[in-house]
Amino acid sequence: MLRVENLNVWFGHEPDRVDAVKDASFTVAQGESFGLVGESGSGKSTILRAVAGLIDTWSGTIAVAGQPLTARKRDRAFYKTVQMVFQDPYASLHPRHSVDAVLSETLRLQGMDDIDRRIARLLDDVGLGRGFRFRYPHQLSGGQRQRVAIARALAAEPRLLLLDEPTSALDVSVQAEILNLLSDLRTEHGLTYVMVSHDLAVVGHMCDRLAVMQAGRIVEVMGVESLRQGTAQQDYTRQLIAASEGYARA
Repeated sequence: MLRVENLNVWFGHEPDRVDAVKDASFTVAQGESFGLVGESGSGKSTILRAVAGLIDTWSGTIAVAGQPLTARKRDRAFYKTVQMVFQDPYASLHPRHSVDAVLSETLRLQGMDDIDRRIARLLDDVGLGRGFRFRYPHQLSGGQRQRVAIARALAAEPRLLLLDEPTSALDVSVQAEILNLLSDLRTEHGLTYVMVSHDLAVVGHMCDRLAVMQAGRIVEVMGVESLRQGTAQQDYTRQLIAASEGYARA
């Protein structure tokens, strides 16, 4: 579903250019949930943004469902295949647009018909009743806002979801609800996930495999079972596991 080869992403120009991602390569199979982990600033979210078309200063290969992407062009077909859920659900929703407006606009942009039925189904899919349809973001809790953001991503009926720390801005009590929702949606819709997280416990719960990043480079790709057992090959990965608060070996 996703192939990334020799990806380099940078910001700015010489002599002030910053190389945020360096020679990153990994693949994600259809239906797989793949994690990107590492310290803040390691390049995790930058990779997601390059895939999503939000950054155009990159080189290398990004291919989705076998189709190579260019740095500057994303067409409607791409956004029917790939959608992104951002970290802060309040910042990613327009404060003056109701839930109905947010979902209606997305559906129309994707050329969908039967808008009313689709909105009702999307709200049901993410565990919000139809009574939420005409509420505004300020009338929703953080968890409810993130459910709306997930519904918006699902509106295009994508195959690949890019999840950028989707629960880190939420209260701990709500995080598990959203993660369980994402797990259920992946099963129900046959979705593929690429999830960025600094929380190894979240990745251990959600992902099949993961790439560990340090200073813009992927230092190790491993199965989640190796993560749970603490059998990493690289010293940096072992240090990351040891430093992860609240992480318990399964």
